[in-house]
Amino acid sequence: MSSEAQSALAGQSGNRHWWLLVAAVVGAVLPFAFQDSYWRTNLIVCALNVMLAIGLDFILGYAGQLNLGHSAFYGIGAYASTLLIMKLGVPFWMAFVFAMVLSGAAGMALSIFAVRLRGHYLAIASLGFAVIVHQVLLNWISLTQGPLGIYAIKPPPDIALPGLPVISFSNTANMFYLVAGFAFLFYLLLDQLVRSPIGEALTAIREDEISAASFGINCTAWKVFAFGVGSALAGAAGAFYASFVGTLVPDAFIITESFTILAMVIVGGMGTLIGPVWGAILLTILPELLRGFGDLRLVLYGAALTLAVLFMPGGIVQAGQMLRKRLGRLPAATNVGTRQ
Repeated sequence: MSSEAQSALAGQSGNRHWWLLVAAVVGAVLPFAFQDSYWRTNLIVCALNVMLAIGLDFILGYAGQLNLGHSAFYGIGAYASTLLIMKLGVPFWMAFVFAMVLSGAAGMALSIFAVRLRGHYLAIASLGFAVIVHQVLLNWISLTQGPLGIYAIKPPPDIALPGLPVISFSNTANMFYLVAGFAFLFYLLLDQLVRSPIGEALTAIREDEISAASFGINCTAWKVFAFGVGSALAGAAGAFYASFVGTLVPDAFIITESFTILAMVIVGGMGTLIGPVWGAILLTILPELLRGFGDLRLVLYGAALTLAVLFMPGGIVQAGQMLRKRLGRLPAATNVGTRQ
């Protein structure tokens, strides 16, 4: 590799580290900027949606697997952690890990059974899986309480460090830091994966599975891996959701939730990782900003989504790249005008 290429890579890595630092600082400041419990609640929902969106993007954007059943793994994580805590007395963090493992295993099982399916066939299979999970949560009343729901779910246990005040997660600011911290950690994990040979293998499968197999890539194994990782992140979001909201009902994990998460990935920029983060933030906050318009907000929300898909097929990331290019041309145009 030439010295120029090495310098360019080093510069990109340095810029990425700076942006990650800026994101961490902004996240730390947000609870102080928004003291109202309503907006702090929305911040927590944003962090949960970021987990869901980057998990789905790893499956769809990098492995090319059209998964429309992401809400099922979200629900599995929420109910698994809650039932372990409330019925068996398992500590929260053990239940949290088990919820991730169970959701990841469910995703891998679905992928194994649907490994020969592609495109809309896989979409229908995953959609059917989401319907099955929702019906189980709704009708297995002896276990899940069905439509009656599960109530009085406690937040994560307090953290008591010597010489420091007790950190209580019943406080919305502390809960935001916890959920956003895990979302940031998961983002870093996926970022390392997609920049490694694993990411190259998944991208090759997404572009042309037959060609990838001809180069010795085990397409089945990597697709199962991608489903497992993405589903495990959805399970983690579900465990945090239950402990944050304090109640669980099956309708929180209906099929439309999968389409909402998919919209976040597409609007943000599929296959970019940072795009779904922006998509999750935008599509969580936008409905709240439009709430003053009453029923008209749904029309405006739908129109915004439609326009974004029509004119920005690459999502927010593509829009940012186009804007950066145009701004980059401005100095050159100004200099030409000056010389004339």
